[in-house]
Amino acid sequence: MILIEYGLFFFMAEFSKIEPSYISKDGCRLIWKEVEEDDQHVIVLNKDEFEQIFEILLKDSTGIVRLEDEYSRILINTDVTQFQLKELKTLEVKTSILRKNVLEYRNVPHEPKPIKIYPKEFYPSIEIEKEDDDEQNKLLNAVLTSKNKDTVSESDLFRVMATRRSTRNFDVSKAIEQWKIEKILAAADTAPTAGNFQGFKLVYIKNKEIKKRLVEAANNQPYVNAPLVLVFCIDPSRVKMNFPPEILTKFSLQDATLAAAYSQLAASALGLSSIWIGMLDEEKVKQIIESDLKPSSILCIGYPQQKRPPKSRRKLKELIQVIE
Repeated sequence: MILIEYGLFFFMAEFSKIEPSYISKDGCRLIWKEVEEDDQHVIVLNKDEFEQIFEILLKDSTGIVRLEDEYSRILINTDVTQFQLKELKTLEVKTSILRKNVLEYRNVPHEPKPIKIYPKEFYPSIEIEKEDDDEQNKLLNAVLTSKNKDTVSESDLFRVMATRRSTRNFDVSKAIEQWKIEKILAAADTAPTAGNFQGFKLVYIKNKEIKKRLVEAANNQPYVNAPLVLVFCIDPSRVKMNFPPEILTKFSLQDATLAAAYSQLAASALGLSSIWIGMLDEEKVKQIIESDLKPSSILCIGYPQQKRPPKSRRKLKELIQVIE
Protein backbone atom coordinates (compact mmCIF):
# COMPACT_ATOMS: atom_id res chain seq x y z
CA MET A 1 0.00 0.00 0.00
CA ILE A 2 1.43 3.40 -0.97
CA LEU A 3 0.63 7.10 -0.73
CA ILE A 4 0.14 8.60 -4.20
CA GLU A 5 0.47 12.27 -5.01
CA TYR A 6 -1.94 13.60 -7.63
CA GLY A 7 -1.47 17.36 -8.02
CA LEU A 8 -2.44 18.78 -4.63
CA PHE A 9 -4.27 15.60 -3.64
CA PHE A 10 -3.01 12.49 -1.87
CA PHE A 11 -4.62 9.07 -1.65
CA MET A 12 -3.77 5.55 -0.54
CA ALA A 13 -3.62 2.93 -3.27
CA GLU A 14 -2.21 -0.52 -3.78
CA PHE A 15 -1.25 -2.47 -6.87
CA SER A 16 -4.07 -4.83 -7.85
CA LYS A 17 -3.49 -6.78 -11.05
CA ILE A 18 -2.53 -6.91 -14.71
CA GLU A 19 -5.24 -7.49 -17.28
CA PRO A 20 -5.46 -7.43 -21.09
CA SER A 21 -5.81 -4.17 -22.94
CA TYR A 22 -9.38 -3.43 -23.94
CA ILE A 23 -8.45 -2.77 -27.54
CA SER A 24 -5.28 -4.65 -28.48
CA LYS A 25 -4.52 -8.24 -27.52
CA ASP A 26 -0.82 -7.34 -27.39
CA GLY A 27 -1.16 -4.57 -24.78
CA CYS A 28 -2.06 -4.71 -21.10
CA ARG A 29 -3.41 -2.60 -18.25
CA LEU A 30 -1.74 -2.26 -14.83
CA ILE A 31 -4.29 -1.43 -12.13
CA TRP A 32 -3.98 0.22 -8.73
CA LYS A 33 -7.04 0.38 -6.46
CA GLU A 34 -7.64 3.18 -3.96
CA VAL A 35 -8.05 1.99 -0.40
CA GLU A 36 -10.67 4.45 0.85
CA GLU A 37 -12.50 5.19 -2.40
CA ASP A 38 -14.15 2.96 -4.97
CA ASP A 39 -11.77 4.09 -7.66
CA GLN A 40 -8.78 2.81 -9.56
CA HIS A 41 -5.80 4.11 -11.50
CA VAL A 42 -4.74 2.45 -14.72
CA ILE A 43 -1.57 2.46 -16.80
CA VAL A 44 -1.90 1.15 -20.35
CA LEU A 45 1.22 -0.42 -21.84
CA ASN A 46 1.75 -1.40 -25.45
CA LYS A 47 3.48 -4.63 -26.45
CA ASP A 48 7.00 -3.17 -26.67
CA GLU A 49 6.76 -1.43 -23.28
CA PHE A 50 5.52 -4.58 -21.58
CA GLU A 51 8.26 -6.70 -23.19
CA GLN A 52 10.94 -4.30 -21.96
CA ILE A 53 9.61 -4.59 -18.41
CA PHE A 54 9.42 -8.37 -18.76
CA GLU A 55 13.04 -8.66 -19.91
CA ILE A 56 14.33 -6.54 -17.02
CA LEU A 57 12.32 -8.40 -14.39
CA LEU A 58 13.14 -11.81 -15.87
CA LYS A 59 16.86 -11.08 -15.45
CA ASP A 60 16.23 -9.82 -11.92
CA SER A 61 17.87 -6.59 -13.03
CA THR A 62 17.12 -2.84 -12.83
CA GLY A 63 16.43 -0.35 -15.59
CA ILE A 64 14.30 2.39 -17.12
CA VAL A 65 11.44 1.97 -19.59
CA ARG A 66 10.22 5.10 -21.37
CA LEU A 67 6.60 5.18 -22.46
CA GLU A 68 5.35 6.30 -25.85
CA ASP A 69 3.98 9.64 -24.62
CA GLU A 70 7.64 10.73 -24.21
CA TYR A 71 6.92 12.17 -20.76
CA SER A 72 6.31 9.09 -18.65
CA ARG A 73 8.83 6.48 -17.57
CA ILE A 74 9.10 3.37 -15.40
CA LEU A 75 12.01 3.09 -12.97
CA ILE A 76 12.59 -0.54 -12.03
CA ASN A 77 14.71 -0.68 -8.88
CA THR A 78 15.68 -3.57 -6.64
CA ASP A 79 12.99 -2.97 -4.03
CA VAL A 80 10.39 -0.62 -5.57
CA THR A 81 9.29 0.12 -9.12
CA GLN A 82 8.10 3.66 -9.78
CA PHE A 83 5.78 4.71 -12.59
CA GLN A 84 6.44 8.42 -13.13
CA LEU A 85 3.56 9.62 -15.26
CA LYS A 86 2.57 12.80 -17.02
CA GLU A 87 -0.78 13.13 -15.24
CA LEU A 88 -0.18 11.28 -11.95
CA LYS A 89 2.98 12.25 -10.13
CA THR A 90 4.02 8.69 -9.19
CA LEU A 91 2.57 5.22 -8.85
CA GLU A 92 4.61 2.60 -7.02
CA VAL A 93 4.65 -1.15 -6.48
CA LYS A 94 7.12 -3.48 -4.81
CA THR A 95 9.34 -4.92 -7.52
CA SER A 96 8.88 -8.44 -6.18
CA ILE A 97 5.09 -8.13 -6.52
CA LEU A 98 5.37 -6.62 -10.00
CA ARG A 99 7.78 -9.37 -11.09
CA LYS A 100 5.41 -12.09 -9.92
CA ASN A 101 2.44 -10.53 -11.74
CA VAL A 102 4.35 -9.79 -14.95
CA LEU A 103 5.84 -13.29 -15.24
CA GLU A 104 2.48 -14.93 -14.56
CA TYR A 105 0.71 -12.68 -17.04
CA ARG A 106 3.37 -13.26 -19.71
CA ASN A 107 2.94 -17.03 -19.61
CA VAL A 108 -0.79 -16.98 -20.36
CA PRO A 109 -2.34 -16.00 -23.73
CA HIS A 110 -4.81 -13.14 -23.49
CA GLU A 111 -7.57 -11.72 -25.63
CA PRO A 112 -9.38 -8.37 -25.23
CA LYS A 113 -12.51 -8.56 -23.10
CA PRO A 114 -15.63 -8.23 -25.25
CA ILE A 115 -18.47 -5.93 -24.24
CA LYS A 116 -21.84 -6.40 -25.83
CA ILE A 117 -23.50 -3.07 -26.51
CA TYR A 118 -27.25 -2.75 -26.52
CA PRO A 119 -28.10 0.74 -27.85
CA LYS A 120 -31.18 2.34 -26.35
CA GLU A 121 -33.27 5.36 -27.17
CA PHE A 122 -32.93 8.41 -24.96
CA TYR A 123 -36.03 9.45 -23.01
CA PRO A 124 -35.95 12.81 -21.20
CA SER A 125 -37.52 13.05 -17.76
CA ILE A 126 -39.91 15.70 -19.08
CA GLU A 127 -43.09 14.29 -20.60
CA ILE A 128 -45.40 16.07 -22.99
CA GLU A 129 -48.54 15.25 -24.88
CA LYS A 130 -48.21 13.93 -28.40
CA GLU A 131 -46.50 16.40 -30.72
CA ASP A 132 -48.51 17.67 -33.67
CA ASP A 133 -47.79 19.65 -36.82
CA ASP A 134 -49.06 22.90 -35.29
CA GLU A 135 -46.30 23.03 -32.70
CA GLN A 136 -42.87 21.91 -33.83
CA ASN A 137 -40.04 20.89 -31.46
CA LYS A 138 -42.44 20.70 -28.52
CA LEU A 139 -40.31 18.25 -26.49
CA LEU A 140 -37.04 20.00 -27.35
CA ASN A 141 -38.44 23.37 -26.27
CA ALA A 142 -39.84 21.86 -23.07
CA VAL A 143 -36.40 20.53 -22.09
CA LEU A 144 -34.60 23.77 -22.93
CA THR A 145 -37.07 26.06 -21.17
CA SER A 146 -37.69 23.95 -18.07
CA LYS A 147 -36.84 25.87 -14.92
CA ASN A 148 -34.77 24.78 -11.95
CA LYS A 149 -33.44 26.73 -9.01
CA ASP A 150 -29.95 26.51 -10.58
CA THR A 151 -31.03 27.46 -14.10
CA VAL A 152 -28.91 30.21 -15.64
CA SER A 153 -30.67 33.19 -17.16
CA GLU A 154 -30.57 33.35 -20.95
CA SER A 155 -29.20 36.89 -20.65
CA ASP A 156 -26.00 35.47 -19.15
CA LEU A 157 -24.81 33.96 -22.44
CA PHE A 158 -21.87 36.34 -22.82
CA ARG A 159 -20.81 35.79 -19.22
CA VAL A 160 -20.80 32.05 -19.92
CA MET A 161 -18.56 32.60 -22.93
CA ALA A 162 -16.20 34.85 -20.98
CA THR A 163 -15.84 32.52 -17.98
CA ARG A 164 -15.76 29.09 -19.65
CA ARG A 165 -12.64 27.11 -18.77
CA SER A 166 -11.58 23.62 -19.81
CA THR A 167 -10.66 21.20 -17.05
CA ARG A 168 -8.82 17.88 -16.88
CA ASN A 169 -9.58 17.14 -13.24
CA PHE A 170 -13.19 16.20 -12.58
CA ASP A 171 -14.81 15.55 -9.21
CA VAL A 172 -15.87 11.97 -9.97
CA SER A 173 -17.64 11.69 -6.62
CA LYS A 174 -20.23 14.27 -7.69
CA ALA A 175 -22.88 13.05 -10.11
CA ILE A 176 -24.36 15.36 -12.73
CA GLU A 177 -28.06 16.01 -12.24
CA GLN A 178 -30.27 14.41 -14.89
CA TRP A 179 -31.97 17.69 -15.79
CA LYS A 180 -28.58 19.22 -16.58
CA ILE A 181 -27.65 16.28 -18.82
CA GLU A 182 -30.92 16.70 -20.70
CA LYS A 183 -30.26 20.39 -21.33
CA ILE A 184 -26.74 19.63 -22.58
CA LEU A 185 -28.09 17.03 -25.00
CA ALA A 186 -30.89 19.31 -26.13
CA ALA A 187 -28.42 22.14 -26.73
CA ALA A 188 -26.64 19.98 -29.32
CA ASP A 189 -29.92 19.58 -31.16
CA THR A 190 -30.31 23.34 -31.51
CA ALA A 191 -26.97 23.89 -33.29
CA PRO A 192 -27.17 25.15 -36.89
CA THR A 193 -26.51 22.52 -39.56
CA ALA A 194 -26.09 22.47 -43.33
CA GLY A 195 -29.54 22.62 -44.89
CA ASN A 196 -30.97 21.73 -41.46
CA PHE A 197 -30.27 18.07 -42.27
CA GLN A 198 -28.43 17.58 -38.96
CA GLY A 199 -25.63 15.48 -40.40
CA PHE A 200 -24.30 14.13 -37.11
CA LYS A 201 -25.00 11.56 -34.42
CA LEU A 202 -24.49 12.01 -30.67
CA VAL A 203 -23.54 8.90 -28.68
CA TYR A 204 -24.15 9.27 -24.93
CA ILE A 205 -21.77 6.90 -23.10
CA LYS A 206 -23.11 5.64 -19.77
CA ASN A 207 -21.27 2.30 -19.61
CA LYS A 208 -18.23 2.60 -17.30
CA GLU A 209 -16.19 -0.03 -19.14
CA ILE A 210 -16.79 1.68 -22.49
CA LYS A 211 -15.48 4.92 -20.98
CA LYS A 212 -12.28 3.15 -19.91
CA ARG A 213 -11.80 1.78 -23.40
CA LEU A 214 -12.25 5.24 -24.88
CA VAL A 215 -9.32 6.37 -22.73
CA GLU A 216 -7.10 4.01 -24.71
CA ALA A 217 -8.59 5.19 -28.01
CA ALA A 218 -7.95 8.83 -27.05
CA ASN A 219 -4.18 8.66 -26.63
CA ASN A 220 -4.51 7.37 -23.03
CA GLN A 221 -5.92 10.68 -21.80
CA PRO A 222 -7.35 9.66 -18.38
CA TYR A 223 -9.89 12.48 -18.16
CA VAL A 224 -11.87 10.84 -20.97
CA ASN A 225 -13.29 8.65 -18.19
CA ALA A 226 -15.47 11.53 -16.99
CA PRO A 227 -18.91 11.62 -15.34
CA LEU A 228 -20.52 12.54 -18.67
CA VAL A 229 -18.98 11.40 -21.96
CA LEU A 230 -20.45 12.35 -25.33
CA VAL A 231 -19.07 11.11 -28.65
CA PHE A 232 -19.99 13.27 -31.65
CA CYS A 233 -19.97 11.44 -34.98
CA ILE A 234 -20.41 12.68 -38.51
CA ASP A 235 -23.24 11.25 -40.62
CA PRO A 236 -23.02 12.54 -44.22
CA SER A 237 -25.84 10.22 -45.30
CA ARG A 238 -28.30 12.58 -43.61
CA VAL A 239 -27.21 15.57 -45.72
CA LYS A 240 -29.53 15.32 -48.73
CA MET A 241 -27.88 17.90 -50.93
CA ASN A 242 -26.60 17.67 -54.50
CA PHE A 243 -22.87 17.99 -53.82
CA PRO A 244 -19.87 15.65 -54.15
CA PRO A 245 -19.30 13.20 -51.23
CA GLU A 246 -16.30 15.13 -49.91
CA ILE A 247 -18.42 18.28 -49.59
CA LEU A 248 -21.19 16.41 -47.77
CA THR A 249 -18.56 14.99 -45.40
CA LYS A 250 -17.27 18.50 -44.78
CA PHE A 251 -20.78 19.73 -44.02
CA SER A 252 -21.31 16.83 -41.64
CA LEU A 253 -18.04 17.52 -39.81
CA GLN A 254 -19.06 21.15 -39.39
CA ASP A 255 -22.47 20.05 -38.09
CA ALA A 256 -20.94 17.74 -35.48
CA THR A 257 -18.42 20.37 -34.40
CA LEU A 258 -21.06 23.06 -33.90
CA ALA A 259 -23.25 20.64 -31.96
CA ALA A 260 -20.38 19.78 -29.61
CA ALA A 261 -19.65 23.49 -29.10
CA TYR A 262 -23.29 24.17 -28.19
CA SER A 263 -23.21 21.33 -25.65
CA GLN A 264 -19.96 22.64 -24.21
CA LEU A 265 -21.39 26.12 -23.69
CA ALA A 266 -24.55 24.65 -22.17
CA ALA A 267 -22.43 22.66 -19.71
CA SER A 268 -20.56 25.80 -18.68
CA ALA A 269 -23.84 27.67 -18.21
CA LEU A 270 -24.97 24.91 -15.84
CA GLY A 271 -21.92 25.23 -13.59
CA LEU A 272 -20.01 22.31 -15.13
CA SER A 273 -16.61 22.09 -16.78
CA SER A 274 -15.57 20.15 -19.85
CA ILE A 275 -12.64 19.12 -21.99
CA TRP A 276 -12.81 18.74 -25.76
CA ILE A 277 -10.97 15.65 -27.04
CA GLY A 278 -9.80 15.82 -30.63
CA MET A 279 -6.79 13.50 -30.31
CA LEU A 280 -8.41 10.14 -30.91
CA ASP A 281 -8.01 6.99 -32.97
CA GLU A 282 -11.11 7.09 -35.14
CA GLU A 283 -11.08 3.38 -35.98
CA LYS A 284 -10.67 2.36 -32.34
CA VAL A 285 -13.53 4.62 -31.27
CA LYS A 286 -15.76 3.15 -33.99
CA GLN A 287 -14.83 -0.33 -32.79
CA ILE A 288 -15.57 0.50 -29.15
CA ILE A 289 -18.96 2.12 -29.69
CA GLU A 290 -19.80 -0.37 -32.47
CA SER A 291 -20.62 2.25 -35.07
CA ASP A 292 -19.82 2.78 -38.74
CA LEU A 293 -19.91 6.55 -38.23
CA LYS A 294 -16.63 8.46 -38.00
CA PRO A 295 -16.15 10.27 -34.66
CA SER A 296 -15.25 13.95 -34.82
CA SER A 297 -14.69 14.64 -31.11
CA ILE A 298 -15.34 13.43 -27.59
CA LEU A 299 -16.77 15.90 -25.08
CA CYS A 300 -16.04 15.05 -21.43
CA ILE A 301 -18.08 16.89 -18.80
CA GLY A 302 -18.29 17.00 -15.02
CA TYR A 303 -17.96 19.12 -11.93
CA PRO A 304 -14.38 20.45 -11.65
CA GLN A 305 -12.25 19.55 -8.64
CA GLN A 306 -11.36 23.23 -8.50
CA LYS A 307 -12.93 26.18 -10.28
CA ARG A 308 -10.37 28.30 -12.09
CA PRO A 309 -10.54 31.60 -13.98
CA PRO A 310 -10.45 31.54 -17.79
CA LYS A 311 -7.12 31.58 -19.59
CA SER A 312 -5.88 34.77 -21.23
CA ARG A 313 -6.65 35.28 -24.91
CA ARG A 314 -4.91 37.27 -27.58
CA LYS A 315 -6.11 40.80 -28.16
CA LEU A 316 -9.00 41.30 -30.56
CA LYS A 317 -6.86 43.48 -32.83
CA GLU A 318 -4.49 40.53 -33.23
CA LEU A 319 -7.33 38.11 -33.91
CA ILE A 320 -9.46 40.10 -36.35
CA GLN A 321 -8.66 41.29 -39.85
CA VAL A 322 -11.02 43.83 -41.39
CA ILE A 323 -11.56 44.02 -45.15
CA GLU A 324 -13.41 47.15 -46.25
